[in-house]
Amino acid sequence: MLIHCLGAAAGGGYPQWNCACAGCGKARAKPEHATAHAGIAVSGDGERWFLFNATPDALHQIAADPVLHPGPGIRETPVAGVVLTDAEFDHTIGLLMLREESSLTVHGTFPVLEALNLWFPVRQLLSDYADISWSEVRAGEPVDLDDRVRATPFLTGSKAPRYVGNSQLREQPAEWEVGYRLEDKLTGGIAVYAPTVPRWDEKFEQQVASADCVFVDGTFWTDDEMSKTGAGNRTGRSMGHLPVSGDGGSARALAALPAKRKIYTHINNTNPILDEESPERRWVTDLGIEIGRAGLEVEV
Repeated sequence: MLIHCLGAAAGGGYPQWNCACAGCGKARAKPEHATAHAGIAVSGDGERWFLFNATPDALHQIAADPVLHPGPGIRETPVAGVVLTDAEFDHTIGLLMLREESSLTVHGTFPVLEALNLWFPVRQLLSDYADISWSEVRAGEPVDLDDRVRATPFLTGSKAPRYVGNSQLREQPAEWEVGYRLEDKLTGGIAVYAPTVPRWDEKFEQQVASADCVFVDGTFWTDDEMSKTGAGNRTGRSMGHLPVSGDGGSARALAALPAKRKIYTHINNTNPILDEESPERRWVTDLGIEIGRAGLEVEV
């Protein structure tokens, strides 16, 4: 199973267009340190690839990775589908970019597909542009993406996107946020992709304990990061993201896993681990944890 990291930034990217925080300033001064929105591409045979989330950077991410380039036919593409972890804008806007009469399968849970039908009507908007099959997935039920890769969604959180509003669906417990446990049916290798982790509990530990590679939510360094940096007033946990550091943070739990590769993804522009020269970055890497970036490749 082949996994290509396409980017590692949370919503807004790095640098974020309207942010003057120290990290975004450094990323503008040194564009080589910038990173696109978080996403991965997965393939069992190196020929058909599935994008995990369709970000606002989808076209640039595809252009930057040669394995995703079209051909040999003039409108033939190795991108076979998209697997959604949630219905947030930064994970679904890219679907509109993939509209040029391509034939794709988009996998998502029931509330995610409903959100893209009722509140952010991507499905209706794309109906006259692309041949897209919308495939519902359910937590705990495996889906074969190709002959080799099996993806099993598991619930990580139940926070609906803000654009859904005060609807009945938003208020009901539902599979709004999932991670995926990816299995190579030939080698038995296991990878986990979980860009939204509100808590590291026993259920989540069961999903990652036996994995060979784990991509985990690294959105915020501290729970109060937004208020400390002046970028907002919401806490990380209220936004559905367990912080990296501190008591109960994800870093030490991630470091303790037996996985060969442990990688942070979905990292907010205010998080100092994006700065290669920061002490926070050194602390994380000393624990054996990698920081996601476009171009990073994993074979499981």
